[in-house]
Amino acid sequence: MGRGRSVAAVIPAKDFKKRMVVEIDGLPHLIEQIVVQTPSARGAATLYKIKARNLKTRQRVDKTFKGTDSLAESSFERREIQFLYRDDEQFHFMDSRSFEQFSLPAESLEDQSPFMTENMEGVEALVVDEQPIGIEIPDVVELPVVDTSPGVRGNSATGRTKPATLSTGHVVQVPEHLDQGTTVRVDTRTGEYLGRGG
Repeated sequence: MGRGRSVAAVIPAKDFKKRMVVEIDGLPHLIEQIVVQTPSARGAATLYKIKARNLKTRQRVDKTFKGTDSLAESSFERREIQFLYRDDEQFHFMDSRSFEQFSLPAESLEDQSPFMTENMEGVEALVVDEQPIGIEIPDVVELPVVDTSPGVRGNSATGRTKPATLSTGHVVQVPEHLDQGTTVRVDTRTGEYLGRGG
């Protein structure tokens, strides 16, 4: 991976995606939410409302863009890391190559922590100027159900769901026939159940 700061790509608002890192006022921001507002009047512009987190100060900002507006993608590096453990205030990680350890405040990972387990695979740090400023976890994780009402046999076709608590404490709606101990696949971007795990 190149160490130099390359010329960043310019991303039009219509191509913004959740978890993209863009420059707002010259600082790296992680897009956490995008709401697309389609106008009812003809000829009016579609608006893209984003919630983003300043990765250096941790502050959240709300910005609105037209489809023709654009932002520069922030120059950052991705590094493979391992999630070691968490305490009350921090999540602790280790760089998989250099074995250096670092930590990030729990509040900055509140969207990802419901899906994180110790030693999980596929976690990457977003690094700006040699400083880890955030992490990315896989879009899909597999987690065991630790608490749910007993499965109801024969109900697999009804489409009804029930709440199930996963090993991380996250509660997800699962089909009524699933039992405690079942491993399920969950989308970490939406928090929704995708299917049974392997």
